[in-house]
Amino acid sequence: MKKFTNTKAVALKYKVYEENVPKVIAKGTGEIAKKIIQKAKKFDVPLFQNEELVNTLLNVQVNEEIPPKMYEAVVEVFIWLYNLEERAQLSK
Repeated sequence: MKKFTNTKAVALKYKVYEENVPKVIAKGTGEIAKKIIQKAKKFDVPLFQNEELVNTLLNVQVNEEIPPKMYEAVVEVFIWLYNLEERAQLSK
């Protein structure tokens, strides 16, 4: 795992049958980002690293839906997550 001098993190939430659009539920830099990452690891939440995407998502307010211009980029994250979960199921 890469070590970043200025750690950044954004957590997204999306429930397929309850919400139309993913929301930012936590975001931060430095120590706040490290705590977000630690919490994700504690609960085995996969971490997706894309500096450009996180920089853009940091501009979205907490509990705010992501803007339409970001749909495509975030869909790629959810596809990655889906494929990761599918591979995990196949390896059981």
